[in-house]
Amino acid sequence: MKTFQIDAKGDKCPVPVLKMTNAIMKKEVDPGDTLVVVADCPTFEKDVKDWCRNMKKVLVVFREEGNNIKRCEVKI
Repeated sequence: MKTFQIDAKGDKCPVPVLKMTNAIMKKEVDPGDTLVVVADCPTFEKDVKDWCRNMKKVLVVFREEGNNIKRCEVKI
């Protein structure tokens, strides 16, 4: 199992979750891996929660890190 990180700072909805989908489609992450995404999009938390529900993935952690930066960890 590995961790794959996406820096989506500066990207606005829906680009951060599209990058998450692309990571799966391009096989950059495998089942059991952790996908870490850092973003500053104002709708990122809702987008990630919706994405996890739709993709049947587990949102392990979502936290704000200051300066509008948010980080999520998703189990693939």
